[in-house]
Amino acid sequence: MKINMNTRLVIVAMLALTAVSCKNDKKDGEEEVFFAEQEQAIAEVDTISLTIQTFPRQILCNGRLAAIRKAELMCPKGGDVLQSVNVQNGQHVVTGTLLAVAETRDRSVDLDKAHHDLERAKVELQDKLIGLGYDVISSDNWNTIVPADVLKRAEVTSGYYSAKFALQSAQTALSDCRLTAPFSGRIADLVARPHQRGDRFCTLIDDSYFDVEFKVLEAELSFMHKGQVVKVTPFVHEDEAYEGTVTEINPTIDTKGLVSVKARIKNTADRLMDGMNVKVVVENMVPNMFVVPKEAVVERDGYHVVFMYDEKTHRAVWTYVDIAYSNLTSFAITGCEKKETEIHEGQKVITSGNLNLADDTEVTIAREE
Repeated sequence: MKINMNTRLVIVAMLALTAVSCKNDKKDGEEEVFFAEQEQAIAEVDTISLTIQTFPRQILCNGRLAAIRKAELMCPKGGDVLQSVNVQNGQHVVTGTLLAVAETRDRSVDLDKAHHDLERAKVELQDKLIGLGYDVISSDNWNTIVPADVLKRAEVTSGYYSAKFALQSAQTALSDCRLTAPFSGRIADLVARPHQRGDRFCTLIDDSYFDVEFKVLEAELSFMHKGQVVKVTPFVHEDEAYEGTVTEINPTIDTKGLVSVKARIKNTADRLMDGMNVKVVVENMVPNMFVVPKEAVVERDGYHVVFMYDEKTHRAVWTYVDIAYSNLTSFAITGCEKKETEIHEGQKVITSGNLNLADDTEVTIAREE
């Protein structure tokens, strides 16, 4: 189909008008986005007011728990077959609990024989005393009738003394077939089995209290003293904290400039274990400090910086500071000595949204403490 010249001109004109219209619409839309971005450029921040506080300075260390008492127990009458094992790993026992019994047949026979030998020796002793002219009816009145030196000589020569000693030995041997707990604690590393021979039985651990040993720098030694409170947190139970006190400070410094410190904690929840790795926090209160959360401090040009909120201009003011002390959550700050800046009580410090702030940025407060 042929299109004449006039028709072509009309089509070109219409296309040109459409392009201009689209361009104008696009420009209007871009201007709206630009102004919207300008409105959103005012950052929302949280602030706190600087106040003089007591700062809980902390030293963070790693340590390992050690039970206050630990004993390696041997099988009763080593080499004999165990008749019974009455405990298992992890079981808590009290002092005197029967842990195991070895075969008692031979020692029971020896005890019976010792009783018979003593009775025979007693008869021989009584006959000897009567032969010496003493009217002894029973062993109850020997000590009152017979002089001590005469009685002792008669006990030896009659075999009574030896028989009495043999009976005591037989009783001890039978008692040694029983293994009892020397103190209260928990059974660990149990290796003995019933009806088997063995030497080592188990380890008994007193886990009522634990000693935790950790090391601090020589420069931090003045920060430590006996009786100081520490907080101990197991790495496997980070939501739990146990409080203890420093009991020992080793008066030597090792080649790495470290000092060994020992603290004692109570196993209040029965969840601590011998050899467990823990985190130790030692606190000491420092008065008259300005305290801010760690989120309030950022690093700029190799210096620590906080942003102060200017209530007149509603802008963030870049302020250099020095960090005096730190703990897990907070910094104690002062004015920057090199930059000769100062901070004062009542100033408002921006604590959130400060990572992308610049000096003299307009801000608005979302939450204030």
